[in-house]
Amino acid sequence: MQAVVITEPGGPEVLSLAEVSDPLPGPGEVVLRVAATAVNRADLLQRQGHYPPPPGAPAWPGLECSGTVIEVGAGVGTWSVGDRACALLPGGGYAEKVAVPAGLLMPVPEGIGLEDAAALPETVCTVRSNVFGLAGLAAGETLLVHGGSSGVGTMAVQLARQAGATVAVTAGSADKLRRCAELGARILVNYREEDFVDRVIRDTDGHGADVVLDTIGAKYLGRNLSVLAHRGRIVTIGLMGGRRAELDLGTVIAKQATLTGTSLRNRPLEERTALCSDAVRNVWPLLATGAVRPVVHASLPLARAAQAHRMVADSQHVGKVLLHL
Repeated sequence: MQAVVITEPGGPEVLSLAEVSDPLPGPGEVVLRVAATAVNRADLLQRQGHYPPPPGAPAWPGLECSGTVIEVGAGVGTWSVGDRACALLPGGGYAEKVAVPAGLLMPVPEGIGLEDAAALPETVCTVRSNVFGLAGLAAGETLLVHGGSSGVGTMAVQLARQAGATVAVTAGSADKLRRCAELGARILVNYREEDFVDRVIRDTDGHGADVVLDTIGAKYLGRNLSVLAHRGRIVTIGLMGGRRAELDLGTVIAKQATLTGTSLRNRPLEERTALCSDAVRNVWPLLATGAVRPVVHASLPLARAAQAHRMVADSQHVGKVLLHL
């Protein structure tokens, strides 16, 4: 089969289509013929040599995909050849086929096209596990989402609104903020023009954000703590603004704040399986009614993976960038 391989660590130009061995389903696995995969910032890090795949995962990128089951391994009783599914992957989505543990497969939601379903696994599982699982966002609270126009951001806005929360977002242009507002964000902050701390505190009548979903890391740590409400929770899921920063523990104690961070890729299979089950149980009904939808900015052929990486690196997109086969 063909896959997009990384010839050496570097820029988008190191991505190249190559012939690789077809995957075989191990016990408890199925093989999907991939219809589409999605570009995540973790893929960019892997291409640069900063985020190697876990043991046993394919060497090529791709943390989610959609497709059709073409082989079923021993011990799999819940999936059959011909079933349509989307999947959360440890890697390998940038290919014509991928082997997946059956627990990481989810049915394509009713009303969602097979290709668009590739935009769901990472975004839904990330938001559900961090915003609602770790941070425990509740109705009536305020969620601040940095990068509200990203794939994870657009899903966080929608799911938080459905849960009865007020959503604040940061983004870098008026158009991106407009798109966030269409999805349900109420407090819109252009980070190039104003300070999100002042704006969120003002628009919440001094309360601040109960939960901050942070993709920036060190650069925003102090300001995230400043914007946080009493007993607020910060969940860091990205390090675009660096890994190290000083922290005022006095403020943490005074606010009774909680700071935590996670990733999906290296969690035990049991945890990722539970997240997929949670997504189907709690989010798939919202997708079926149209209350929540995947936001897809562009879908490019797999051979144009380098262009897709440039698009994501330059933050040109709103929602997800897909690669289709």
